[in-house]
Amino acid sequence: MSKIGVIGGSGLYEIKGLTLKGKKTISTPFGKPSENYQLGEINGTDLIFLPRHGKHHDIPPHMINYRANIWGFKKLGVDRILSISAVGCIKKGLKPGNIVVLDQVLDMTRNRKSTFYDGKDGVVHIDFTEPYCAELQKILVKAGRGLPSPVKKGGTYVAVEGPRLESASEIKSFALLGGDVVGMTGMPEASLARELEICYAGLSVVANYAAGISKRKLTVTEVMEAMKEATESIKTLLKKAFSLIPQERGCHCKDALKEARI
Repeated sequence: MSKIGVIGGSGLYEIKGLTLKGKKTISTPFGKPSENYQLGEINGTDLIFLPRHGKHHDIPPHMINYRANIWGFKKLGVDRILSISAVGCIKKGLKPGNIVVLDQVLDMTRNRKSTFYDGKDGVVHIDFTEPYCAELQKILVKAGRGLPSPVKKGGTYVAVEGPRLESASEIKSFALLGGDVVGMTGMPEASLARELEICYAGLSVVANYAAGISKRKLTVTEVMEAMKEATESIKTLLKKAFSLIPQERGCHCKDALKEARI
């Protein structure tokens, strides 16, 4: 039976309607995951939930053990991951409260452990042309129809190192490169999932305008408030999505390692 993993970002520490069956502590070759995995069921679907920053939100984005988190999901039998994150909007037309179903990424991170393949088990080059699972993207867009928070189809996520927020000049540069939203946790989550042949989809909640777009000072308070307002829409969207996800995968994610090894 298919198991779905959900990674909760800032403001999302539980899932509405989840019948909790227990928690699992996972050990990995890469250290400890952010938190114990919550094992549960929603509408007959097995669901495994992990708060990215820990249940008390005490792990900053640049200190998250991304490899352990993704490895833990794989060890628990997860073959699909839905990742939720708070972002700042760069692109005109987006505004706080919008939810973006991501389809591309620009990786600006510098100091993170970003692969499971460091040469010990051979050299691996995964195809990352389409960073997010196309099948899951379609399902999330469909599930998002009619929600109070508008769901936007497609968007490029600019992943930055953090934990500081960006400068106005950086945001201008990201806009020129085609960035739509900016956040601190999208990479290497997406590429690590691909390396383990796990389908991965990104849902970004626009929490504020990025630096220089609004005249207001950027604050963490406004991010948390925006996430709180969007939480019910996210939970409803996820619940709908779970009912639409088929048992068998029809995408290419499951074959990511074929012809990727040297």
